[in-house]
Amino acid sequence: MNNYKKRVAWLANTNIYEVNVRQFTKEGTFNAFVQHLPRLKKMGVEVLWFMPITPIAQEKRKGSLGSQYACMDYTSINPEFGSILDFKNLVKTAHSMGFKVIIDWVANHTGWDHVWTKSHPEYYLKDDAGNFKTASGMDDIIELDYSVPALRKAMIEAMQFWISETNIDGFRCDLAAWVCLDFWQEARLQLEITKPLFWLGEFDELDNPDYGTVFDASYSWAWMHATKEFADGKKNLTDLWSLLKRYNDLGDSGMRAWFTSNHDENSWNGTEYEKYGKLALPLAVFSATWNGVPLMYNGQELPLLKRLQFFDKDMIPWEADCLLNTFYTKLLQLKKSNNALRGSDNNVATHIIETNEPDKVMCYVRVNGNHMVFVIINLSDEHIQLEMKLNNFKGAYFDVLTNQEIKIESSVVLDEYGFQVFYQ
Repeated sequence: MNNYKKRVAWLANTNIYEVNVRQFTKEGTFNAFVQHLPRLKKMGVEVLWFMPITPIAQEKRKGSLGSQYACMDYTSINPEFGSILDFKNLVKTAHSMGFKVIIDWVANHTGWDHVWTKSHPEYYLKDDAGNFKTASGMDDIIELDYSVPALRKAMIEAMQFWISETNIDGFRCDLAAWVCLDFWQEARLQLEITKPLFWLGEFDELDNPDYGTVFDASYSWAWMHATKEFADGKKNLTDLWSLLKRYNDLGDSGMRAWFTSNHDENSWNGTEYEKYGKLALPLAVFSATWNGVPLMYNGQELPLLKRLQFFDKDMIPWEADCLLNTFYTKLLQLKKSNNALRGSDNNVATHIIETNEPDKVMCYVRVNGNHMVFVIINLSDEHIQLEMKLNNFKGAYFDVLTNQEIKIESSVVLDEYGFQVFYQ
């Protein structure tokens, strides 16, 4: 592990819950969100990732409220959400309940009327005409120039502000691979003088392996796209296993964040039910039990069956009962409590179980000493009598969802898109 990367001790058993403050409550404020903390704590949420909390640029703003990823000032609070005191109180309350808090950091670009465009225009890339360079495919933002030493220093100072002033626990770094690697190396070295931090990068380590040397966890974009193709009948289970082997071959210096939804996917490509149909919950089981860290988007516990507007107010319909609350609670609590699910831990072994339905069922056991988690996921629309070659894994387990003890010999019955998770 590199000298600029020392993983925080709590990371291996954690999970991440993405918070869209704008859409979380009617008020869309930090203070209103605080009221949900007891429920999220009970559900087993560990890390709260807040989408960008900085003010939104007005020039070329999209929609009625603009993109939270078009920053106007890196060291101020979006007044839409409240005050910096409100955010400090939120972090303090969250910490007192055992949560960790990370904030979305958008280092690649800013909005058109960011304060630096007036005070430090030299911080920005320019096009051939000498104008600020528009970010690829996004005309409401302009790109920063990391060849400028003063920009790098200013960016690190801005990140330090949030650590010193609000005591956050880390950063989710937007489009991390669009920013040069040596900046992140420099930033992590300097910022962790204050305190150890959790670094989640928006990149896939398969495409950017060098970035995995700096970030604690990264996105599994390739897995997300491959499972969508599987749901559409364009890939088979062998393809998925091959992809997982490629992730495994990266080693355990970094973790993968597994997810079925996030703010971008929900708004632009559809809910997990639009994308995966009845595979949504089986894939959520995978996300919580495979090597890495599970990532949830707010509202998935409802379930969230609509796309949330990105640039306008569009509240999550919390007035409905959270029908999947127990489902996610059981999975998140298992991730926290069972050391067989520790992410990127060399002491954990994952055993793929041979079955009579290799084209339809994922079956694996994760083992760490005396701890075991046994996962069976039917990825097909067929009712299956599954026969398994268990060898040393036969015996008594507890069913995660029912907490009942069950003896597993060599066969189980699976409903269509059914799943079973057992533990010792």
